[in-house]
Amino acid sequence: MPRSRYKSLVDTLAADIHSGRLLPGTRLPTHRQLAASEGLALVTASRVYAELEAMGLVSGETGRGTFVRETSLPPSHGIDQPDVAPGVIDLNFNYPALPGQADLLRNALRQLALSGDLESHLRYQPHCGRAHERASIARHLRSRGLTVDADSVLIVSGAQHGLAVTLMALLRPGDVIAADALTYSGFKVLAATLHLEIVPIPVTEHGPDLQALNDLCRRRTVRAVYTMPTLHNPMGWVMPADQRELLVSIARKHDLHIIEDAAYAFLAEDAPPPIAELAPERTIYVSGFSKNVATGLRVGFIAAPKQNVAELERTIRATTWNTPGVMTAIACGWLEDGTVTRLEAQKREDAQARQKLADEALSGLAVIRHTSSYFLWLPLSEDARADQIAVALMREQVSVSTAEPFATSLHVPHALRLALGSVDMDTLRQALLKVKWVVEAHT
Repeated sequence: MPRSRYKSLVDTLAADIHSGRLLPGTRLPTHRQLAASEGLALVTASRVYAELEAMGLVSGETGRGTFVRETSLPPSHGIDQPDVAPGVIDLNFNYPALPGQADLLRNALRQLALSGDLESHLRYQPHCGRAHERASIARHLRSRGLTVDADSVLIVSGAQHGLAVTLMALLRPGDVIAADALTYSGFKVLAATLHLEIVPIPVTEHGPDLQALNDLCRRRTVRAVYTMPTLHNPMGWVMPADQRELLVSIARKHDLHIIEDAAYAFLAEDAPPPIAELAPERTIYVSGFSKNVATGLRVGFIAAPKQNVAELERTIRATTWNTPGVMTAIACGWLEDGTVTRLEAQKREDAQARQKLADEALSGLAVIRHTSSYFLWLPLSEDARADQIAVALMREQVSVSTAEPFATSLHVPHALRLALGSVDMDTLRQALLKVKWVVEAHT
């Protein structure tokens, strides 16, 4: 049976892209132009481009057209943590650490080994954590402005597991969840895995466009909204108090669950109260110890309304049975003796120093960031292409992320997200100077 004409055209264009006859960044004919030149129906021409986009070979950009992608850049770049080659400077992922943290762990393990409670870690733990450890986390949350009972706290295996447990417990495949048009890439992966539909909320300079969220809820049956009000990843904003109140009002009006991701909230001093404090009856607050202590410490926590605790606990049981007792004991010990508070203060100072260094190294470039964050957002000019710049930086031994992993809308802005917390200061300065040079060379 002969191949359909559209399949043959897909194969021809794909071969031209792979061979280099169509170079990265090439603007392809419009759908109408392709239909006219190839004698196809408009819907068939659109199908050709849709298949090429699904193959990762082209990208359609609203108002600009369809472009050949840089195929040497992995489609998952910025989502799946790569094995960074020796000599490559990683500005893609954040795993901030401070000098002396290994000694903290060594001492904590020694103290745990000498404790009379050691044998209990060889047995199953309660699914949502031991009572005294949940109480320890509840006390910690009060320092973040969140008043919560220990019975509303559930311990999980890191904040990412907390998000997974929350989505699995509250939502079902096909449900609609609203999220910022630029949002945490790990949330996107979870939503896709669980077959949830993300509908984007347009972003403004200071946060999501909440009127657009309200309008969306009038048109669609939205079950939940995912938000990072305190130190948003990747945009770095801290949502003002009046916007938090408005978000709560919209959620109550349309009966939405609010999923509040607070992974980076410890970096922002004097932030307004968490949304979970404003709407405790419908907000699930998720955070952990990866960023404020260490990424290898896979301990996180959920603070949830009483009516959701049982379903969340069942989901923890279904996914991990219980969280790792040894790591939880260490994390809670550090909460009690003030180690976590000290590390958070030191990391705020470290992040501020890195942002100052970035100001100097990227002087002249427009950046969007919070002065205490471990990342920044670098918008590119209209004629620049993020995938080409990312590949050019890889040739200079610098790994960065484009906007694509963070975008929930069809329109993906040309921008870079730079993680500042994974290398020493001298290496960071060297990498940022390369970023500036490459960006300016492509502008």
